[in-house]
Amino acid sequence: MNAEHIAETILKLITVRSCDGYEITVGKSHNLSLEVKEGKVDTFKCSAPLGVSIRVLKSGGMGFSYSTSLSGSDLERMVENAFVSAVNQTPDEWQGFPGPQSYPELSGLYDEGLAAVGEERKIACALQLERLTLQADARIRRVRKASYDESEYLAYIRNSSGVEGFSRGTSVSASVSAVAEDGDDSQMGWDFGFGNCFADIDVERIASGAASRAVALLGARKIPTMRCPVVLDNQVAADILEVLAPSFLAENVLKGKSMLAGRTGQQLFSRAVTIRDNGILRGGMATAPFDAEGVPQQDTLLVEDGCIMAFLYDSYWARRDGARSTGNATRGGIRSPSHMGVTNFYIENGTVPAELLIGGVNKGVLITDVMGMHTANPISGEFSVGASGFLVENGSLSCPVKEIALSGNIVELFASVERVGSDLRFFGSVGSPSLLVSALDVSGQ
Repeated sequence: MNAEHIAETILKLITVRSCDGYEITVGKSHNLSLEVKEGKVDTFKCSAPLGVSIRVLKSGGMGFSYSTSLSGSDLERMVENAFVSAVNQTPDEWQGFPGPQSYPELSGLYDEGLAAVGEERKIACALQLERLTLQADARIRRVRKASYDESEYLAYIRNSSGVEGFSRGTSVSASVSAVAEDGDDSQMGWDFGFGNCFADIDVERIASGAASRAVALLGARKIPTMRCPVVLDNQVAADILEVLAPSFLAENVLKGKSMLAGRTGQQLFSRAVTIRDNGILRGGMATAPFDAEGVPQQDTLLVEDGCIMAFLYDSYWARRDGARSTGNATRGGIRSPSHMGVTNFYIENGTVPAELLIGGVNKGVLITDVMGMHTANPISGEFSVGASGFLVENGSLSCPVKEIALSGNIVELFASVERVGSDLRFFGSVGSPSLLVSALDVSGQ
């Protein structure tokens, strides 16, 4: 039974009852996840989940229910539960469903050839990733994990206001964790790659990246505490940007839980910083024609030359704020209703090659890893996290450093960005180039 037929079956169960509106969502995927260790397959998992969910609006209350079974009795139970939930909700005048809109035509989301790639080739991909990582340097003594993951998925949504959308896509990723040893010193490096097609995975680049990150940190030492210029590599910059992301969600702004509330139009960050949320970005992990409510995803300019320009909305918070949805309703799966979230959220590329960002630094640090960024305060922006990287002296890397801590305020950090690298890279749905920050507090010995 295809998605449209499933929706028709559910619609018949809904329309025999009285309601003010409905939404039907069908989700299906085929997933493969495998890990290799010491030249052998360690884990091999396949799944093909199928699920449906509905939201029902009745007398101002929004009810939600889902089912992973398509049997008639289970679908009837799902509909009944949604109606019971709706009438027991506190009425909310802002609840509703979006109307029909045209969707962007996006190419490259679906690799028709992925299903034809045999499992042997996919296992060979992970084995090659492990082997190339071990061969990259004599000091790489072991690989903790080499993995390959893929998903083929489809989404169908239909509501009582005329929305009807269908999309499908594929995603492929691979990652490896390498351990380098020299005497008693041991360091770990990680890297990954992702794309929509099997051919997008470059195992040589991933292996080289993980190995070089591990080996480069061998011999790391402690440094004195200082306030100094700091270069954040693109992975670290993306980790920090991810903490800022919720502050652009309208729900947090209107609830006073955003560090950017009341700052629209203000020059809050460095003029070198421009931030976008682009749900239609080619090759993006979160790229899709429509969001979890059937609203077209779009390219939203949030920060231009350091100035706060806009926030992100789903339909509910757009109604609350007299705004228009930016297509930022997301959901983690069929088992939960939609909520606000970012799509492909990133700082725009600069023009400076990343390796040249350290050129003007007399004494500072290049940070290549942070630990505990999730502990940063998402409202005040205050943070204090463990870090490692390299000491920079006279514009060159001096030595690897360990057991340091970075502290400061996220808004102040982005206000202090002096130069932006040209090495934009995404880590999941959040991306950034490397950044040169004029000064941060670095705690050492």
